[in-house]
Amino acid sequence: MTKTLVAFASVLLLSGTAAMAAEWAAFKTLDTDGSGRISRVEWEKNVGKLKLDPAPVFTAMDSNGDNGIDEEEWAAAEKLAQSYTARCREASASWCKDAK
Repeated sequence: MTKTLVAFASVLLLSGTAAMAAEWAAFKTLDTDGSGRISRVEWEKNVGKLKLDPAPVFTAMDSNGDNGIDEEEWAAAEKLAQSYTARCREASASWCKDAK
């Protein structure tokens, strides 16, 4: 799960207000019905728009298992992704001792 969320960092690791805007713009890109929640169907149809390789696994971000990613889960995944150093994000191992 951790390695999956680290991949999430490739799109969300920006800084300042621009980062917050980009982060929520990505959320809104995926939340096509405007419900404030990304369903599995929305994720599968639209994750390609984020141009992530590899893209994070939906289940890894859906921490409560309700088959949707709300703003709180999105923010938690983004925070976790930012907690890894550049060296960790580039590592091929499934763990990294450099995590903050």
